[in-house]
Amino acid sequence: MRFGLFGTGHWAIETHGKALHAHPDAELVGVWGRNPERASALAERYGVAAYADVDALIEQCEAIAVALPPDIQADIAVRAARAGRHLLLDKPLALSVADADLVVAAAEESGVASVVFFTQRFQPNVTAFLAATAAAGGWQHGRTTAFASIFQDGSPYGGSLWRREHGALWDIAPHALSILLPVLGRVTQVAAMDGPSGMVHLLLTHEGGATSSASLSLDAPTESMAREFVFYGENGIEDVPFGENDAATAFGVAIDQLVEQVQAGTRDHRCDVRFGREVVAILAAAETARTESRT
Repeated sequence: MRFGLFGTGHWAIETHGKALHAHPDAELVGVWGRNPERASALAERYGVAAYADVDALIEQCEAIAVALPPDIQADIAVRAARAGRHLLLDKPLALSVADADLVVAAAEESGVASVVFFTQRFQPNVTAFLAATAAAGGWQHGRTTAFASIFQDGSPYGGSLWRREHGALWDIAPHALSILLPVLGRVTQVAAMDGPSGMVHLLLTHEGGATSSASLSLDAPTESMAREFVFYGENGIEDVPFGENDAATAFGVAIDQLVEQVQAGTRDHRCDVRFGREVVAILAAAETARTESRT
C-alpha cells in the first residue's frame, strides 16, 4: 500500500516513518510538513520526495499516515478521505466534536478504511489482556494514574505547542480512554477538575453503572512520574500490563490492520475514526466540565 506521511516531528520520524519504511506491505512515497526544510530532511532519510502541497501528496498515495497536531490532522484526513484514501491517524482524532464528525462523515461517505493509533491498543499483550478482562465482566471501577513530563531536558515533545496549550486532557486522556472503554463500556457522564501544574482529574460513569477515574499530568515532578491502570470488580483487582513493544513496532501492527481491512473489504476496526470520535466527545465533555464546574 502506497502511503503519504504528513508530519516531520519526533513522532513522525521515529514512529510513523520508521514503521512505514520497514513494513513489507507499505511503500512510503512522500512526506509533507509545515516546515519545508524538515520535510526535505525526512524525505531524504527515507529516499522519497518531499511535497510542498498537501493535495499533491494525497494524489500520489493510497493511504495517509498523519503525525501532526489534531486540528491540522482533521483537515488533512477529510481531504484524503474525500479523495478515496485510507486513513492511518493518530490520537486524538481532532480538537472538537465538529471536526471529528467531519472526518467520520468523509470516511463513511467514501467507504475508506480507517485506524486511529492509540499506542497501547496495538500491543499484543495489552489487547489480549483487555479482551480477557472484558469477557470476564463484573467490573465496577477502573483507575488510571498517568503522570509524565514533556518539560524535562531532552524531551522530544517539549516544543509541542498543541500539547502545551491543551495539556494532559487531550494528550494523555485518549490513552487512558482507549484502555477503559473496551472493558467498562461507553461513557455517559463526565466530571472533571484541575489540579496543580496542569494536572487534570476525570470521573466517568459508564453504561451499566461502572465508574472510572483518571489523574493525568504532562508536567509531573521527576520523582512522581507514574503510569498505572487498574480494574476493580467481582473477580478482584487486575493491573493492566504495559506494552511489550516499542511505539514503531506497535505502529507496524496498525499498518497490518489497516491493510487487512482494505484487503478484506471490512470497515469495523475497533479503533477506527468512529471510536476516535467517541474519545473526542468525552474529552470535549471533560473540557466543559472543568471550565463550567458541572457534570
